[in-house]
Amino acid sequence: MQKMLRNKPSKQLMAEINVVPYIDVMLVLLVIFMITAPMLTQGLSVDLPQASADPLNIKPQEEPLIVTIASGGEYFINTGDESESKTLADIKIQVQKIIQQREKLSVLINGDKSVSYADVVSLMAILQELGVESVGLITDPVIVD
Repeated sequence: MQKMLRNKPSKQLMAEINVVPYIDVMLVLLVIFMITAPMLTQGLSVDLPQASADPLNIKPQEEPLIVTIASGGEYFINTGDESESKTLADIKIQVQKIIQQREKLSVLINGDKSVSYADVVSLMAILQELGVESVGLITDPVIVD
């Protein structure tokens, strides 16, 4: 009787995981993210003035609001819909709503170098009136040849 039991193949549990399908899925996701990441960049193309200044150290949780002034004097705000230009009154209303949601708000002005100084100052005055904690200007670094 013992002889018959020995001839039976023993069934053991397989303790291995086949990771090949997971690697395939990971590679497909990697390709998708590599293709879509450059498309997620938002913003308008403006010709920034050059200045030599130290970059700001911005914490990820304190991401600033960016207001763009295009070369024609149009205002845009980076709230997701940057296809339509806004008036200063629209900018004021949107910034008020954002200030109600976030205690500390910093705003960066992304102004084209051909924009009049009056447009930039008008925007800065409205931001100060609303109580924006800090306002900065975005510039291109000076390139020394």
